[in-house]
Amino acid sequence: MTYGITGNTTKDQLWEPAARLVRWMIDESIDFCMTPEVADGLLERLLLTEAACRDAQTDDLASAADIILSFGGDGTFLHTARQVADRGTPILGVNIGRLGFLAGIETEQMQDAVLAIESGRYVVEDRSCIEALVTNGSRTERHFALNEFVIERSGRAGLVAVDVDVNDVPLNNYWADGIIISTPTGSTAYSLSVGGPIVSPGAEVFVISPIASHSLTVRPIVLEDTCRIHARIDTERQAFVLAGDGASTEYTSGSVDVMFTRADFAIRVVRLEDQHYFDTLRNKLMWGLRRHRNTS
Repeated sequence: MTYGITGNTTKDQLWEPAARLVRWMIDESIDFCMTPEVADGLLERLLLTEAACRDAQTDDLASAADIILSFGGDGTFLHTARQVADRGTPILGVNIGRLGFLAGIETEQMQDAVLAIESGRYVVEDRSCIEALVTNGSRTERHFALNEFVIERSGRAGLVAVDVDVNDVPLNNYWADGIIISTPTGSTAYSLSVGGPIVSPGAEVFVISPIASHSLTVRPIVLEDTCRIHARIDTERQAFVLAGDGASTEYTSGSVDVMFTRADFAIRVVRLEDQHYFDTLRNKLMWGLRRHRNTS
């Protein structure tokens, strides 16, 4: 097994844990590789030898590694997912961020996690993605997201109007700050913050959640992910931004059509055998935490 190492090189918290893991892998004769950015950063900080950094560098982590260790928070994990896209290389997130629903382990668990993987005590989960086909006049673009796509107002104050059909049947005209179309994985991201439901990662659904809707009767809706969700936005009323996992494009002219469907590939996420999604929810959201009143 070869482990690929990548991470958020803007975070100081990356370097010591990454260096500690690499030194341990060298001692244990475990194969690894890393992105040039990580290798250069470790070398610049004198945390590894030049030989260790030079020999392990690769420009194609998805091909060189059997499993990728992504150091960072959820944003870093999503960036790594975009890099591997339809390549199929499994990713294990190592949390050096804050909340981190996608980061499966903490830095103090790194060595135990690698040993568990080496002994086969892990599973790989397929996480569904959304594909967006964007048509703006004669221009067509295709994007994908693991968490969500967001249609959100941009520029001057005002609401954005989004006409949504599902399988060619009208659903709603959303008059709001925007809407979120999320996967089950993305249900604990932006969608959760606007009142969307938490969805188990294996569920085969999409969630449409309004952002500050002008109508109090509009609520999130859960749809089968076999649906075709067609959104039409007229920029004459309001410029808007389409963002997929944080990567955004602004549209300021014309009528824009976006067709959302389930992508024909999945992002593969590593989970250790002794971990469960409900454990993550309890830990991250502090469910079941009892507060004891001081009676002394």
